[in-house]
Amino acid sequence: MVGHGHRKAVLAPGINAVDDLLTWWLRDVRHQFGDDWDDPDAPMLPSERRDRLTGRCLRVGANALRTGLADAVQRWLPAWNGQLTPHGLRHYCASSLYASGVDLKAIQELLGHSWLSTTTRYIHVHESHIERVWVQANQRVAARLAGGKG
Repeated sequence: MVGHGHRKAVLAPGINAVDDLLTWWLRDVRHQFGDDWDDPDAPMLPSERRDRLTGRCLRVGANALRTGLADAVQRWLPAWNGQLTPHGLRHYCASSLYASGVDLKAIQELLGHSWLSTTTRYIHVHESHIERVWVQANQRVAARLAGGKG
């Protein structure tokens, strides 16, 4: 993040055609929030609030995202009200990536954690994953022994 020396840059993988969505946003929508659309320090997701000194749009804050998710959950998933949060989604994402075989170090970088120990607390491993990994490890050992590779 340019201009925020105290923050660690976070990678955001582009999946499920998010590149098309971002292209549309940057090409057709973002410029409507101000003439700073091509400034690399300008917020990609600006709010309607403006900086009193510069007149520029401020970044959408965490509370706006939390509130938006909470409103959507209350409307569309009332059984999950109060349980589905942005932080919970980070845990779910980390756990899903790990279960899909993504390396723990890569997940650490995606989440922007400085310490691997923080990332391990985000990962909730299902017992079927542990059993599957155990079986795969034993199959690799058996294959090495059968092939004479040590």
